[in-house]
This record gives sequence, structure tokens and C-alpha cells, in this order.
Amino acid sequence: MLIIPAIDLIDNQCVRLYQGDYEQETRYDHSPVEMAKRFQDEGATWLHVVDLDGAKSGQPQHLNVLHDIVMQTELNVEFGGGVRSLETAKWALELGAKRVVIGTKLVQDQSLASTLFGSLGTKVVAGIDTRQGNVAIHGWTEDSGCPGVQFARMMQSMGCRRIIFTDVTTDGTMAGPNVHALKALQEALDIPIIASGGVGTLDDLRQLAGLGVEGVVVGKALYEREFTLKEAIEAVTKVPNT
Repeated sequence: MLIIPAIDLIDNQCVRLYQGDYEQETRYDHSPVEMAKRFQDEGATWLHVVDLDGAKSGQPQHLNVLHDIVMQTELNVEFGGGVRSLETAKWALELGAKRVVIGTKLVQDQSLASTLFGSLGTKVVAGIDTRQGNVAIHGWTEDSGCPGVQFARMMQSMGCRRIIFTDVTTDGTMAGPNVHALKALQEALDIPIIASGGVGTLDDLRQLAGLGVEGVVVGKALYEREFTLKEAIEAVTKVPNT
């Protein structure tokens, strides 16, 4: 299982939100580029970058940070937050992102979803973020009313090759991932799933590895030094899939 450290951005700073609430924000005294370098030194090969200002405004606000990370590290970067058109997705890819994560716009415009998957293939990932089972949009500030599993099936039928699933109510809590929701998605889909949200211990990571998800995005637990990235990678190396 791939361990993917996360960098969430507000005002060019590394932050973490609690359950997706912009009013419950923790800022960290690390520059995004220096944080990315540290993750690379600890063994990361992929980096998950979320432009939270972009997610809220509908247009990326931190493409400069994406470019700086790409230029100063060898990490494969997946970038999301405010990517809501084919042009913007291509722009992020031209700046060096290996893949883009799109959420809100896939819910709002299914025609565009089909175009994105057809044009970009594996370079676009569906970000499916749910709160109480329904897909959350606009930086997790609104409930779309669409059930997450139903939406995931629809995306797969349109050509989606990979999803990143976040249970918003666990995100930033370090209280453990929503294993039940992940299992439901696995039963519904034939494409790889990357889990995100709630990881607080190495045992959480081992449990996810045992489920057979492709990867897991880890944020707050790394920033709060619950474990190091190196320890996380070592913890899941020999866990058999169930």
C-alpha cells in the first residue's frame, strides 16, 4: 500500500482542518516546499497537495506552490482544489502535476466528467468526499444530496480510473478511518481506491493495508508527529491483503 503524505494549503501555508471545517484550522510553521522535501527525504514517492483556498473559491490559488514543489523535489504530485475545467486540469499538469484530483465539478457537470476521463485518462482522479454518506462539494461546505457509493459507480461507468475517498467526518480527527464506508466502495467498484481521512496510528495504516486499498493519504498524524513517514512505510510493507 502506498503512503501518500498530504500538504493542505491556505494563504501559502501548510494547514490542517478538523472535519473539513475552515473555522477549525491549524497552521504549521513549515513552508510547503520544505515540508515536501522532508517527506521526500523520509521515503515519499507521491505527494497529495490540496489547494483549500481554490476548493472554496472555485479556481486554484496555489499553482505557484505546485510549481515550486515540482521544481525542487522529485515527488509525483497529485493536485486538487478548484480544478473545475479541462483547461485548468491541463494547466496543473503542464506545471508538473502527475495527476489532478477533481471533486465538485464532477458532481455538477457529468458531461464534463466524461470529457475529463476521456481526455486525461489516469491523469485525472475522482475525489469523492462524503459527509454522512452524501458527497460534499465546494470545499466540503455543501451537501450535494448524492450518495457517495452511487456517485462512485457513476464515475466508474464514465471512465474514471481511480478515486480518492475521504470521509469528511473523520478527516483531521486522527480517530481512525471509516472502514465500513471503504468496504462498501470496494464492493461497488472495480477500480483502485485511495483512502483519506482519520488516520492516527500505525495500526490504522495496517488495517487499511489489510483491506487492499491502493494507497492512503496521511496528513495530521505526520504533522503532529504521531509517527514518521518512514515508520508508516515500514508498518505496511509486509501486511497481507484480506
